[in-house]
Amino acid sequence: MKEILMVISVLSAAAVTEEEEEENPLTCGEFKTGECQRRTEKRPLCENPDMRKEHFIKKQHREKCVSLGEKDASVRLLEELVFGAEEQLTERLAQDSSLLLEDDDDSICSEDNATQNQAMPAARSAVWEDEDDKLCEEIDMTHRFRRDLKKSEAESKMTKRGLQQRLKEQFQKAMGGTPSWAEVTVKKSQKKAEHESEDEDESEELLRRTGNFIAASKSLPKGIIKIKKCLNANNECPGSDQLTSVQFHPSAQIVMTAGLDHSLSLFQVDGKSNPKIQTIHLDNFPVNKASFSADGEHIVATGMRNKMFYIYDMMEGKVIPVCGVRGLNEKKVSDFQVSPDGKYLLLYGSSGYLHLMTTKTREVIRSMKLNGNVCGAAFTTDSSKIFSNSQEGEVFIWDVQSSKCLKRFADDGCVQGTSLALSRNGQYLACGSQSGVVNIYSQNDCLHKLEPKPLKAVMNLVTAATSLCFNSTSEILAIGSKVDNEANRLVHLPSLTVFSNFPQFQKKTIYRTHCLDFSPRSGFYSVANNKGNALLFRLLHYTDF
Repeated sequence: MKEILMVISVLSAAAVTEEEEEENPLTCGEFKTGECQRRTEKRPLCENPDMRKEHFIKKQHREKCVSLGEKDASVRLLEELVFGAEEQLTERLAQDSSLLLEDDDDSICSEDNATQNQAMPAARSAVWEDEDDKLCEEIDMTHRFRRDLKKSEAESKMTKRGLQQRLKEQFQKAMGGTPSWAEVTVKKSQKKAEHESEDEDESEELLRRTGNFIAASKSLPKGIIKIKKCLNANNECPGSDQLTSVQFHPSAQIVMTAGLDHSLSLFQVDGKSNPKIQTIHLDNFPVNKASFSADGEHIVATGMRNKMFYIYDMMEGKVIPVCGVRGLNEKKVSDFQVSPDGKYLLLYGSSGYLHLMTTKTREVIRSMKLNGNVCGAAFTTDSSKIFSNSQEGEVFIWDVQSSKCLKRFADDGCVQGTSLALSRNGQYLACGSQSGVVNIYSQNDCLHKLEPKPLKAVMNLVTAATSLCFNSTSEILAIGSKVDNEANRLVHLPSLTVFSNFPQFQKKTIYRTHCLDFSPRSGFYSVANNKGNALLFRLLHYTDF
């Protein structure tokens, strides 16, 4: 760069000298021809060294200019090298000015943004973040504290969010919905009105449909059952003494109650008013058990004192007393069972006898004898076999056609038997005992294994299990005891666990259970107690009567 500046200064000095020569050509010529020669001749040899040095430098500069070329070309070349062409120089100056303007604008914007950022409050940032929170951790659902939260055996693992939602649903089910303290915008009165309207709509939808049809419903979840207390089934005509029987009609929306007050009543089930249809009074005949026939056209009622029983024809409205049965040599008949096909009536006798009577001719065609006294018996779904148990704790399996004992085995851990029930799908057998333990067996194991073992021993009762009943889908087993108050439980059969929210223990509602039954499609559950009331509960999981 220093060399370039030196060349520029030399060129400018040379240009000035040439211009002076052009302005004064004569003087320069004269000076060159005559006077200059004389001056050079007269110049002394001892000249000033500074002048000589300056003259030598100028001479070198001229030689450099000659080597660089003509004046115009050399100057233009240097100008282009240093400054560039004029057009290029103007373009560069314009670009520089625009860049300066943009820099000014950016600086202004940055200042404005800085002022805005200072005015706005800074967003709070987390002090510490756990990397594991971002991971979708899976919870082991097979742990003994979380087994009851599973809806199926396939749910071996669940995410944290899914487990929280499941716990929330379980809590809402247990509380009967979202509790009032957990809601902010809804008042208690509005919530209560909404729940009542929803319950009424569900009941009305259920009771609009009648007939023998099967509804498509999902499997019943375990742990907590959705149940609602309704008006008592016999609210219009409660019994004056304890009830001994309660049963739903096999096809109509009717429930029948009977008890020690010598009466038998029929009520229409709607869940709201349950109007009475009819009451039949039987003189001097306290009813020990009453049951519908298989077709639902007759009611059979037995007493507690003799072998006479009554048959009520619902189609004709007649009460038919049966004073004696051909082939029956018993002093008293107090209990019986109706076969599912409607052909037979199994009468309990004394000393371990079971008598098979035909409903068509009303005569005993076969009799069976077991060890000890009979405490329970039931037909299989196809009416081909009879299961019975004795007070000695043995279970007998009989063939209906031949009256032969096909199998007998001891009820596991039972000292004294009290009751027996079979599921409608042919899967389960339940045996109650005096200690309150209810053993649940597989019917297939009872028929084929020498000493079958129970699938589950339900030990939720501490008094004698006197009442057992399966629902129509074989998902629920109801157990009850007439010895103690509130001794009533519902067992979830797929998981063999007891529902934790029934009964409610805040106050006495069930008292002593003498009989229990489910409606044909498990929409309702009824319990006959010692107060003469037929309690009615709505099972909300099932949509049909």
